[in-house]
Amino acid sequence: MKKLLRHTSPDPNQLALQLDFFSGDFSPSSAVDNPAPTPRAGLEQAPPADQAPPARPKGKRRIHFREHVLDYTLLRSKRRSIGFVIDDDGLRVTAPRWVTLGEIENAIHEKQRWIFAKLTERRERSARRLQPQMQWRDGAALPYLGIDITLRIVGSQPAGVRYDETRRELTVCLPADASERQLKDRVLGWLQSEAKQLFAERLPLYAAKLGVTYKSFTLSSAMTQWGSCTADGRIRLNWRLMHFALEQIDYVIAHELAHLREMNHSPRFWATVQSVFPEFAAAKKALRERGPETLPEF
Repeated sequence: MKKLLRHTSPDPNQLALQLDFFSGDFSPSSAVDNPAPTPRAGLEQAPPADQAPPARPKGKRRIHFREHVLDYTLLRSKRRSIGFVIDDDGLRVTAPRWVTLGEIENAIHEKQRWIFAKLTERRERSARRLQPQMQWRDGAALPYLGIDITLRIVGSQPAGVRYDETRRELTVCLPADASERQLKDRVLGWLQSEAKQLFAERLPLYAAKLGVTYKSFTLSSAMTQWGSCTADGRIRLNWRLMHFALEQIDYVIAHELAHLREMNHSPRFWATVQSVFPEFAAAKKALRERGPETLPEF
């Protein structure tokens, strides 16, 4: 989601735009879904002609496509247009009371590409969420700059953390009786240190390309945003970006700095991002597909 945050007292220097996890595209009659654990999202493959379709869930309506059967919830309201939301129960359609069922189903057909894409995306997220979490132990895989590096724990060397880029190993020196919390804290401290250094290198590059000047940057530990930018040039970047490839990190940096020219998410804003980062769509998609539930827990 992309949000324009306005504080109670509308100080222009406090306006901030944020790049959220799972950010998607708004359309006039749609809402972007929020992640939620769901084993199925209401979209099923149509059964063979000689096989009875599965029972329709109670309280839902059903619409048939050539290759799929879609169950959805219909709510009537005072709103003036038909709205679509993908939530933890699949598709929810909200429509004015005067709109006919035929018109609603026509609207679903018109939006089917968006609906199917979002339902599939949600199902894939659910599958990833069921994957086992990282085990904090010697030999574990830690995502770092788009690759998996191996965690090595040793107690016979001076305290510290050392990364061997050639071997792709992160060696953490800890006593044999160290707790998992101590290990996490060491790795967290290293990742945040690496983030400060990398972000400090990449921000000036894209600021120069865009012809903008930012006031400061700080690390963020937000659980819902990759980054944010205020109108007076204060940039916040999530240290968890260090789990991703440089292309995704540069996209977030270009995205936030572009707000210093366009404090919105208008077509002009996206054109500004594209002018310095032409492959932004692929990077945006990669970030949207990797939610916090797929990353190591600290």
